[in-house]
Amino acid sequence: MENKNIQINLLIQQILKSDNMAYAPGYIASNVDVEFRILDNTYQFAGKHYARLKTMVEQGKCGDCIDVNRELNTLLAAPEVSLEFLGDIMSELSAVETPNYDPNNYFGFMVANCIMTEKPGFSKTDGYMIELALLDGGNQEITFTGPLFESPLVINSSALSSLLESDTSMVVQTPDINLGMSELLVESQLFTPDMVGENKKLSASAKISEQFIVKFNGQPDYEIIDIGGGKGRNVLRYDMDKIERKINPFINAEVAGLLSAEQEAVAAWNVFLAKQTSMEEDDQMTQDANAAEQSWSYQKDLPLDQNKKEMFAEKYKLYFIDNYLKQFLTNKFPSVEKDAAVFDLEEGRQAKVDKVMGANKQN
Repeated sequence: MENKNIQINLLIQQILKSDNMAYAPGYIASNVDVEFRILDNTYQFAGKHYARLKTMVEQGKCGDCIDVNRELNTLLAAPEVSLEFLGDIMSELSAVETPNYDPNNYFGFMVANCIMTEKPGFSKTDGYMIELALLDGGNQEITFTGPLFESPLVINSSALSSLLESDTSMVVQTPDINLGMSELLVESQLFTPDMVGENKKLSASAKISEQFIVKFNGQPDYEIIDIGGGKGRNVLRYDMDKIERKINPFINAEVAGLLSAEQEAVAAWNVFLAKQTSMEEDDQMTQDANAAEQSWSYQKDLPLDQNKKEMFAEKYKLYFIDNYLKQFLTNKFPSVEKDAAVFDLEEGRQAKVDKVMGANKQN
């Protein structure tokens, strides 16, 4: 099912983004009916039923009429319940249009949203239908049907209300881990306070604090890189063990927060973490990477076991290092002018060997 979810969700997204229907032969000349008249159809029959019950009470044809009066009160309250129910459904389904939506969500939610928002290709003319039913006890039920559904999508008002009251969503939204990681970078204490602006973001010239630079005899121990033409340059080396010890508590706290809402953690895994693609790589793709066969299932993998929680924490840390930290660690030139100058590559390498040998002799 997960593969089908991905296939259909991504297909619909691509069709909507491409405006394909505008160029489909004959579509703009077709008589498209998008008037589902959900409330009109429901209350046309409910109104007749209400009138019949009201007449029974007025004519004394229902005994003590306790049950009938209860049903009348339920019918009177029903329109307000319907409006709230439909509002909740629209709010939940709107998640399919958010950035980084996880295509592992049930594809029926994407189809239902297209029906409700009158997207081309999802009209009554195309075979889609929405029906709202009033149930005993004041509950209501909405049913979506149409060509793409394997079976009708049925949503019960009390079930949806129960989910929302427990801070659970019908349609899972993907948390913005990139926003959290941007904040984490600032909070990590890898940078001195003067490198953080009033907007709580790093300045353009921000550099990792000197205490995290690898040193040799009290001086920066540079790595030599080949820049071509027999020339080389020094770049700073950073103590990754020290850096990781510094950032681990902050990462652990962030991961714990994400795992407190496990369905959202599954979405973050599927969209960001499993494939470990960078933001730059996603920007170059026509369609962002998704976890595909590495996906976690909302039906099968929740609640997450300890092994998956540990996998999540490990991949979160790698994603943070690759997408946020690495830019401050890669090919950073010394601040000392003479150390930052271009030099003969072989001479520079030999000088470094001599420096290490000399230090070993002294020891």
